[in-house]
Amino acid sequence: MANFEAYQEYQRIDDFEEDSPPGEEDLLVHVPEGLSDSWHHIKNLDNFFTRIYQFHQKNGFACMMLSEFFELFQFLFVVTFTTFLFNCVEYDILFANRAVNHTGPSQNPLDRNKVSLPDAILPSQQCTERIQENSWIIFLLIMATIFWVYRMIKVFCNILSYWEIRQFYIKALKISMDELCNFTWQEVQDRLISLQREQQMCIHKKELTELDIYHRILRFKNYMVAMVNKSLLPVQLQLPLLGNLVFLTQGLKYNFELILFWGPGSLFQNKWNLHPKYKRAGNRLELAQQLSRVILLLGVANLLLCPFILVWQVLYAFFSYTEVIRREPGSLGARRWSMFGRLYLRHFNELDHELHGRLGRGYKPISKYMNSFTSPLLTVLAKNVAFFSGSVLAVLIALTVYDEDVLTVQHILTAITVLGVVITITRSFIPDEHMVWCPEQLLQCVLAHIHYMPDHWRGNANKSETRDEVAQLFQYKALFILEELLSPIVTPFILIFLLRNKSLEIIDFFRNFTVEVVGVGDICSFAQMDIRRHGNPLWMSEGQTEASVYQQAENGKTELSLMHFTIKNPRWQPPQESSVFISHLKEKVHQDAQGGPPTQLLLSEAPLCSSLLSNGSGNEPDNLLASVLAHPVLTASGLPGRDRRFVPPSTAASAAASVLASLSSSHSQLPHASRSRSHVHLPSTHPDSTMYCSDRTIIDSMSASDSRMKSTTLLSEFASAEMSLHAIYMHEVHQQNSLPHQRTFGQWQNPVPMRELGSNAGSQMHSVHTAVSLSNMPTPLCLGGWTEEEEGDAEEEEILNSGSTPKQDSRSSY
Repeated sequence: MANFEAYQEYQRIDDFEEDSPPGEEDLLVHVPEGLSDSWHHIKNLDNFFTRIYQFHQKNGFACMMLSEFFELFQFLFVVTFTTFLFNCVEYDILFANRAVNHTGPSQNPLDRNKVSLPDAILPSQQCTERIQENSWIIFLLIMATIFWVYRMIKVFCNILSYWEIRQFYIKALKISMDELCNFTWQEVQDRLISLQREQQMCIHKKELTELDIYHRILRFKNYMVAMVNKSLLPVQLQLPLLGNLVFLTQGLKYNFELILFWGPGSLFQNKWNLHPKYKRAGNRLELAQQLSRVILLLGVANLLLCPFILVWQVLYAFFSYTEVIRREPGSLGARRWSMFGRLYLRHFNELDHELHGRLGRGYKPISKYMNSFTSPLLTVLAKNVAFFSGSVLAVLIALTVYDEDVLTVQHILTAITVLGVVITITRSFIPDEHMVWCPEQLLQCVLAHIHYMPDHWRGNANKSETRDEVAQLFQYKALFILEELLSPIVTPFILIFLLRNKSLEIIDFFRNFTVEVVGVGDICSFAQMDIRRHGNPLWMSEGQTEASVYQQAENGKTELSLMHFTIKNPRWQPPQESSVFISHLKEKVHQDAQGGPPTQLLLSEAPLCSSLLSNGSGNEPDNLLASVLAHPVLTASGLPGRDRRFVPPSTAASAAASVLASLSSSHSQLPHASRSRSHVHLPSTHPDSTMYCSDRTIIDSMSASDSRMKSTTLLSEFASAEMSLHAIYMHEVHQQNSLPHQRTFGQWQNPVPMRELGSNAGSQMHSVHTAVSLSNMPTPLCLGGWTEEEEGDAEEEEILNSGSTPKQDSRSSY
């Protein structure tokens, strides 16, 4: 990276005070009558579009402001309640270490020794004196007050800011607050693009594209995803016994962003421009030393603030999780997507809700995969611990049923609670006796949704090493809490001793992989998803890319991100290189489909395949995916009771190609009008228009359209299914090309990182619903981090079960 000189030429934006193009500071913008006080020539479009997106995702003004006010009250409550507990409670009386004698003429003698809560609470005057005598408490309260006042001012600024966004939705986008939840982000985005033609929100260019909007919302996140993809971040830790670990928490991520993007010594001079000095190679060593000093100062600041942050983390975790752990002790054994996993698996230009939905769909398969690993020794120990704990607990419960006064015995209630927690935890280590061991199929199911998988997982799904690496992407909730509690202690040392050593690499990365886009500013060049500059020849882009090994995105991130973006934004017209890539992929799919199993055969196997993969959703898209995932196994084993003498053995690649080719055929039969998306609130459906209308496709298993359902729901489900099919297909093709000797019929060839998924061909078809990108993990696999949630939609299942066939298909396969 040190000697690589690329992307050195930049068009400069001279006006850094506002987001305007060079030479157009005095540009007269025509504003239509009636809109003169509206949203034209917006100075900070990054902030504006981000607020529009957040406003939509957080369900409008009322929900956002209520959340912010409750955050203020939460902080105030934690500080006040903690101060009260430390200074205003007499614990000797509360724990009955000191007797309390209630005397009085009307006092019942039997009640004179009973302790009530008011007895243990000090009078307000005595409580105030205790606080005033403790200078340490006063100092902490002053610090907390300053922070709270700062947060309160910020909340009121946000109120004004989001009130403006509310007015923008109502007046400019013509979306009322009551109807906001009925609009998808794509529909809001379409209206934004149309509005740009009427009002020049951005004066860089006449028209905005979907990619322009994504670039502004995800400018810094794309840099983070690229640095994780190139193994620049996060820093790996070598620990005794534990080996190579990746430590990434909210606090550490916040420090990374502070250093690189928006802090006092950051590399960006404003929200949309990298400082010019970082674009020149001549002073790279000096800039690296300067960045190293900034990291050192921030590390020292973190070290000084460590006690305060640690206390806050402990208090917040205590108030947040204690009741949950008491009520559901097994919740600590639940898993969640780690923060590193969400960065590692994230596509370039993937918004938060898109990532959450994709990882949510992969939650059940990956949970089943992780739960399929058991330790025989640990199982024996867990069964015996559960037996002994249960025996003691049963006796205690029986005694309390016989006489409730047993609960007044010291520590009896505590023992009952602890024993219940122990039993719950030990049972989590006892495997389900009905569990079927099929790690390869489960891992491929995971691949279909997460899109990224390192090559060495293929064929090794049953190994503990693979499970440990998956665990860094999908960590225990208990580990997540522990990492957050340790973060204030570990973060300063990571910054001071590890991150500083990467200063020169960081400087080179930003110089070499930053480009200026007209109308957008400086962005990460990987976010352009340019096959020619960042493609990988191992993923079907051979002859189409000029990228060196250094320039290539690892594990097909460029190709997969490109395909994901074109499927999510079917109106976007990709550049010529991307169109050529898609055409090449399309030809390959049709070629492989010739030797694949008939689609009708796959559809007939769908219920059995879903059962084998323990997928009880019954969704048509899910059944489609299940049939492709399990078909090679069924073909080899002869499970279905049909004559297969004339059906050649097939792989998941040929099965996926067969379905994709059928989808392509059905799309080609639709007129252009039926595939277009209008700007109405909800796309309409029509019984004569189908999404997949070929008699060779899944429509055989679907009935007529149900006009009561939203076609957008159906499109979203089938879009996700088609992306998953492309992910499987591309991994299989990559495996066949790179490891031809290891192919075996009827067996899933363990997922290989998807490097190349092209974008929609620049065809007139409004939507090119092609390959789904299966992003791979960087070759040196490093894993670990934070969370996400699942996206479920009952309406989608109802649509699919009823066989609705929407009129407007916003995505077409090819």
